[in-house]
Amino acid sequence: MSKITQYLNEHILGEVTSNKSVLEKFSRDGSILNIKPELVVSPRITNDIRKIARFTWQLAEKSHIMPITVRGGGSDKTGASIGKGIIINTLAHLNKIIFVSLKNKNQFIHAQPGINMGLLNEVLKSHGMNITATSGIDDYCTLGGSVANNINNIGDSISRMEVVLANGDLIETSRISRHELNKRKGLQTFEGEIYRKIDGIIEDNEKLIAEKITGGMINNTGYSGISKIKEKDGSFDLTPLIVGSQGTLGIMSEIVIKTDFYNSDESIIVIAFENSRIAHDTANELLSLRPNCLDLIDGRIFAKAQSIGKHYPFTEEMNNIGCVMYVGFNDFSEGTRKHKIKQTIKKITKLDASAKIFTGDDYSNDELYAIREVSSVLLQPEANEESLPPLVDGIFILANKREEFLVELGELAAKHHTELPTQIDWLNNIINTRDTFKLHVISDKQKVFKLINDFTKLVTKFDGNMTAMSGEGRIKAAAIYAQMDDELLNVYKQIRETFDPFGTMNPGVKQIADLKTLVSQMNPDYNLADFAKYSPKI
Repeated sequence: MSKITQYLNEHILGEVTSNKSVLEKFSRDGSILNIKPELVVSPRITNDIRKIARFTWQLAEKSHIMPITVRGGGSDKTGASIGKGIIINTLAHLNKIIFVSLKNKNQFIHAQPGINMGLLNEVLKSHGMNITATSGIDDYCTLGGSVANNINNIGDSISRMEVVLANGDLIETSRISRHELNKRKGLQTFEGEIYRKIDGIIEDNEKLIAEKITGGMINNTGYSGISKIKEKDGSFDLTPLIVGSQGTLGIMSEIVIKTDFYNSDESIIVIAFENSRIAHDTANELLSLRPNCLDLIDGRIFAKAQSIGKHYPFTEEMNNIGCVMYVGFNDFSEGTRKHKIKQTIKKITKLDASAKIFTGDDYSNDELYAIREVSSVLLQPEANEESLPPLVDGIFILANKREEFLVELGELAAKHHTELPTQIDWLNNIINTRDTFKLHVISDKQKVFKLINDFTKLVTKFDGNMTAMSGEGRIKAAAIYAQMDDELLNVYKQIRETFDPFGTMNPGVKQIADLKTLVSQMNPDYNLADFAKYSPKI
């Protein structure tokens, strides 16, 4: 046992360990990287986190950097939940629901960051509620991880957070008035310094922020939440900045998030098309019916699933599947749902009489759900040493540029002698794709970063964004920042230095990383075995 392990064990209620097997387990997450920490700490209360942060701050003041990385379920696909130094494991104890408000005009849930999203949703559904943004979040994720990555823009539903700063101070973030802002800027504390500097950064870069960040695009790169902090009336809220920051600005210890009414009934229709272009045109026609879900899945994904024994209703009826469409309606009125299904069928048959249609009249919802989640059966390839790491999935492309982008994506795949089949969230303009790699092979290791770089250039060409479903973490940062405006990079650097002057908060994440370092950290044995029981999706 190290002296630091013993010291921290003496001062916190939670557990601290430097056991080799534990460190090995916490050296991996959902990314292709492997970074072994020095300690794993499982705090029991917020004060434990404060003591850990204060300890590392004091070490940093003496020029000894002991990094802190916060971790939930460890499913982060960008390498943001692994790191050297101390891993703070929120999953062990900080996993409780503190309060649920059922008031009609003030529905919310107050919870700790380590709570599992599947459990959280089950609790909410039992009260007839849900969090709208969680519909696309995997059940094995934690609340803290989902917020740290701003998955599905979950940050827009957050009303208040409790955050431990790098020096161990505890603050509460929520929208405050201009008068309250001035009071906090007057504090002679680290919190006061943060409010003063962030307000100054916003004032000094108002035009740059408006031109480079604001807009309708889903963007979790850097600290894009800076654009949502200050309103025209002078009100101020640091919450959008902490959201999506991947643990680089502070440590969330409690989260208050707004909830909505939930309807457990859903009507589903699945359509198989031979022609992908017709499927795309049909999807645009269906937008007027306001479905809650509209996904288009490349037929090649089903061909791969079929090759390992999976069967779907359309695989026996069609020789060539170009695209499969999954549409869901969750209106509270059953009559409304039935009407929308009829309208959907009417539109489809008008556009493509050869399309095969499957509804809840003949198949259970579970059978239809399995069609949408076809990718889950492919994430553990049968061939030895093969893997499908999440390198370039979760990108945002504007609807009016999507078709041209998909054409050039095909050209990019041909250039890299591979296939990049897509699964598209049509409602949110998010495209997912993965490639198969053998990470034990040197050429494939090199191919990883070549693909990321070329893919990032392509997304940038179409004014898209690489971080629609999570932050850039370690994996995407170098390629993304190479395409980014230097002035904007400097703003992000100032924000980070404001919150983390000693560089103790998850270093290497949301920063330009050395390519050789990333290659050396690559895990050739990467797989999704730790998450297999959850049937992970693309």
